[in-house]
Amino acid sequence: MFGIGPTEMLIFMAIVLLLFGSARLPSLMRNLGRSANEFRRGMKDATDDPVDKIEDRSDDK
Repeated sequence: MFGIGPTEMLIFMAIVLLLFGSARLPSLMRNLGRSANEFRRGMKDATDDPVDKIEDRSDDK
């Protein structure tokens, strides 16, 4: 996974825990997950829109 080994991952998690604290970490991860879902939804909508617009133009003629 991105060339990161288990040791580097543990060091990264320890740094994140020290920076944000254990109280804020769950809400931070929850917001990160919601943002990722919103981004995926937006990307899906962006790929669907051009097809719909082309079909709408052909219906007007």
